[in-house]
Amino acid sequence: MTERMPGQGLYAITDSQLLPDDRIVDAVEQALAGGAVMVQYRDKRPDDELRRSIAEQLLAACQRWGRPLIVNDDVALARQIGADGVHLGLEDSTPEEAREQLGPGAIIGVTCHDDLARAREQASGTADYLAFGRFFPSATKGSAPSASADVLGQAGALGLPRVAIGGITTDNAPSLIRAGADLIAVIHGLFSAQDIEATAREFTQLFATGASS
Repeated sequence: MTERMPGQGLYAITDSQLLPDDRIVDAVEQALAGGAVMVQYRDKRPDDELRRSIAEQLLAACQRWGRPLIVNDDVALARQIGADGVHLGLEDSTPEEAREQLGPGAIIGVTCHDDLARAREQASGTADYLAFGRFFPSATKGSAPSASADVLGQAGALGLPRVAIGGITTDNAPSLIRAGADLIAVIHGLFSAQDIEATAREFTQLFATGASS
């Protein structure tokens, strides 16, 4: 596992449909100010030039705070801007291909949904974290397979950080932290908030005030 991989905390994930282009950098800055330990740039639009511009601005913001920026799905973009890593879904490049392009220090995360067999396979390879979910109804990926919180505990033996994702709010996050989530990945529950910094701080405090006990 790369040394740049953070420990417990809030993993903030952007959504181009939720955050206008002229607000995204400020919103991420607020999340970082509230304690987010890692940020993922998630943007499915085909405009490569726009996506690169936004990604570069987000990388600069993350560097100011000393936090990693992960690019969703796009290994080429991650390499172009020098991002800290990439998150890969089921139909994306393999972690091995991503590692070859991004180097040994890159953070490589993989989607596992509720599939422990896939998680075991990825844990034996070059992945740095395993993402499970969705755990609750999701406004971003409503059709994603549902997952039971039990998978987080079962994946603990694999030795990699476990990321929980899918419909997570400050109200339901504690149950996932207690189940074994090291990182809580949040989109709408963070970036649709009226006060993003305060919400990020609330998520962050869940790890510091006993939600995992």
